Amino acid sequence: MSEDDPDDGEEIPVTVDSEDRDARTRIEEGADRAVEEFDKGIVDLLAWVLDTETRARIYVYLRQYPGSTSEEIASGTGLYPSTVREALAELNEEGNVSREKRESEGAGNNPYEYTAIAPSELVGGILHQVQDELNTVFNLDQYLAEDASETSRPITITVDDTDDDPEGDDAGDDTDEPEGVDE
Repeated sequence: MSEDDPDDGEEIPVTVDSEDRDARTRIEEGADRAVEEFDKGIVDLLAWVLDTETRARIYVYLRQYPGSTSEEIASGTGLYPSTVREALAELNEEGNVSREKRESEGAGNNPYEYTAIAPSELVGGILHQVQDELNTVFNLDQYLAEDASETSRPITITVDDTDDDPEGDDAGDDTDEPEGVDE
């Protein structure tokens, strides 16, 4: 076989100078940092959705390793086993994780295996809660007003079809309010 054929069984020595090695190391370290920052960002976002960072870390672990026991989760996340068990009980009660008894052939205690719901289901579950909280903020004046008659009406935004104004301007419009906003 020829020297150019890699299938001849001979290893071709490759020399890598220290500059290439340093560049490769820096790139790998940068990629590791990017992954860590991405993971941290995901955990932060999930902590907002799931109320705590602990619960978020458990959720992420279960998305990666479905069917894990509380012991496996504690080991994989570095969290205390009692903290994991408490958080799993809450997550299960809320419907964010499901659990089933692990089947084993031997006698003894069969632990629960936990699986996290899909992210789309998780988001769907909080939409109603977020909408209620936003409505509370939008109606804050109503909640704070001492006299109910002092509350303002909700703002309604309407979009008019441009065909209604054949001249293309606001001829005859004497109001100073922006078009499409009614109070």
